[in-house]
Order: sequence, then structure tokens, then C-alpha cells
Amino acid sequence: MPSDREYELVFIVAPTATDEDVEALQTQVAELAKEFGGTVENLMHEIHMFDRSGPLNMDGFKGSGADWLDVLSQYIDDGKTIIASPHKVYGPESNDLALQLRKRGKSKVILGGMSANLCVEAHMRELVEQGFEVACVSDARAAAALPGGDFYQAAMLNFRMIASSVQTTDEIVGQLKNL
Repeated sequence: MPSDREYELVFIVAPTATDEDVEALQTQVAELAKEFGGTVENLMHEIHMFDRSGPLNMDGFKGSGADWLDVLSQYIDDGKTIIASPHKVYGPESNDLALQLRKRGKSKVILGGMSANLCVEAHMRELVEQGFEVACVSDARAAAALPGGDFYQAAMLNFRMIASSVQTTDEIVGQLKNL
């Protein structure tokens, strides 16, 4: 069961509803909402991964777990790298990634990331559905380690079934050098 995280709920109620009616409805829905959400989504709330004051505010971004590794900062903060708005839970359906790629005439994506069987796989699936050619980097991602499953291997199976290619970092870098 999720922790005591708070939910922002929007209600549309009849004009005749009393304050007590609205309060009772809010309490009931909040309790019901706590029963929904997957294990990882609940963890993301518990560690405050979504707690940003706004999409344009970078306060608290560095070191938040949603930022990038220091070793990559020189490449990402180079003034020419385009950064799409963050995804909300797993996939890119709620951000502008496809738009940013299309605006620049890009149809090929090299994909890696920290959560192979969740975020990376969700991005791969949606980008393929959107018509992009997606290469997944087999050694540039990880997966949660939980009892009862090898989630990295589960992701690798799906990458092999869906992605345009699955290659190592060295293989991808070698191909990029030959362009």
C-alpha cells in the first residue's frame, strides 16, 4: 500500500453541494487513489522524485535523481543539445520528445537509461509507435532488482522483439564514428 503521499484532486460538483459534501467526497477519493499506482511509481512519490515547483524552475534539480550524471554535463550543457521536457512516470507520451525530434528532422533514436524495463522500454515502445527507428544500447541501462524476476533480461527480450537494433555502446560509437 502506498505511503501517506498527498494527491492534488480536482472536483467538479453540483452547485447545490455543501462544503461538507465536497469534503466527504475529497476524503473518499483520496483514500481510493492511494490504492492505485505501481510499486515504482509509489517509490518515486516516496523519494519526492516529482516534487518540483514548476516545469521551468530548476531549483533543486541538481542531485534530485531526475538530473543527469556529472560526467555527462559537459555534453548536455553544451548549448546545442536539446532537452525535452521531463516525462511524468514512464513514457514520453506526456512530454515533447517526439515534437522536438520531428522539428529537427530526426527519425533515428539511440536509447539508453536507468530503468530498462520501465522508462527505457516505455520510451522505446512509444517512439516505435510514432514511427521512429530506435536503437537500444544494451550496456547503457539498468533495471530494478526485486525478488521474483530478472527485469533487465525481461527488458532485453522486449528490446530484441521491438527495437530496430540492440547493440553495445562500443558498437554504437563505432557506427557513429563512421558517419
